[in-house]
Amino acid sequence: MPTPRARGLALLALAVLVAALAPGVRARSSGRVPTVGVLTAGPAAGRIAVESRAAFEAGLREAGWAPGQSIAIEYRYAEGRPERLEGLARELTAFPVDVLVARSTPAIGAARRATATIPIVMSGSGHDPVHLGFVASLGRPGGNVTGLSLLNQELPAKQLELLKELDPRVSRVAVLGSRAFALPDAARRRLEAAARALGVELHTVDLDDAADVDEAFARMARAGANGVLVRSDPFVLEPRQPQVVALAAKHRLPAVYWLDTYVDAGGLVSYGADLPAVHKRSAYFVDRLLRGARAAELPVEEPSTLSLVVHLKTARALGLAIPPGVLARTTRVVQ
Repeated sequence: MPTPRARGLALLALAVLVAALAPGVRARSSGRVPTVGVLTAGPAAGRIAVESRAAFEAGLREAGWAPGQSIAIEYRYAEGRPERLEGLARELTAFPVDVLVARSTPAIGAARRATATIPIVMSGSGHDPVHLGFVASLGRPGGNVTGLSLLNQELPAKQLELLKELDPRVSRVAVLGSRAFALPDAARRRLEAAARALGVELHTVDLDDAADVDEAFARMARAGANGVLVRSDPFVLEPRQPQVVALAAKHRLPAVYWLDTYVDAGGLVSYGADLPAVHKRSAYFVDRLLRGARAAELPVEEPSTLSLVVHLKTARALGLAIPPGVLARTTRVVQ
C-alpha cells in the first residue's frame, strides 16, 4: 500500500502534468474564464480582418462558447510589419493566454518561438508545417502545435494552370510576392515544373515594402509579362488589394490570386482556400484544447475543397471568354 508521502508525490506529479498540458482545463475547473490569444500578421482594419474575426467567433459560439462572456479573446495585429510579430507573440504568452491562435506562417513561427507549452492553433499555415518543423507529422503533431494547413505547396502550380486555361496567350508570367513571405522551395519547384509543361516563362518579382507596388507592375510591363500570379502575402499585398487589382487592370494583365477578396475588388480570378471557413474551423481546435485535448494528439487538418471565383466583367474587359470547363468548376461568379 502506498505511503502518504508516495501518494503526495504522485498527486504533485499529476498536478504538474495538468498544469503543463491542459491550461484550458485548469481554467474551466477553477471557474476562471479562459483566454484565447489571436495573432495576425495583417492589419486590424479591412474586410479580411472583419470576416476572419466574425468567422472565428461564430465557430466558438457553435461550440458552446460566448465570446466576451464564457471566453475572453485577445487580438493582436502586426499591421503588415513582420518585425512586430515576435513582440506581440511574447505579449500574448506573458498575458498568459490558455490557447494561442496564429494566422499565417510567420505568425505561427513567432508563436512557436514564444512558447513551448501553451497550445498553438495554426489558423492556416501557408507552408508545409512538417517541413518547417512546426509539427512532427500531420496525423500526430507531437508538440504544442496543431490546427490547419492550407495545401499551398501545390497551389501556385494549380493557379498557373488556371491562368493559362483562362488565357492561352499567356507566355510570360510575373510571380508577385514579398520577400518577407517567400515561396517555399517545394512550392517553387512545382511551380517551375508546371511552367515548363505549359510553355510559360516565369518572372519573379519580390517586394520589400508597399512603396514598391507601383514600380513592380511597371517592371513587369517592361519585362514583357502578359500574366500575373499574385502569391499569398499578409504583409504587403493583401492589405493593398484594391491597389494591386487596379494596377493589373491598368497594365491589362490577367491575374490569378489566392483570395476571393481580390476578385470582389475587381480581380480576374482567385483559387485557394476559403479563409473565413479556415478561421471558423480553428475554433474547433480551440474548443478541443480548452476541454482537455492535447495539441500533440490532435491531427492537423487540410481543407477538403478549394474555392474558385471568377469576375465576368473583368474577363470581358480583358477580351477573355471564360471557358465552360472553368465555369463548371467555379464556387462563385462575380458579374
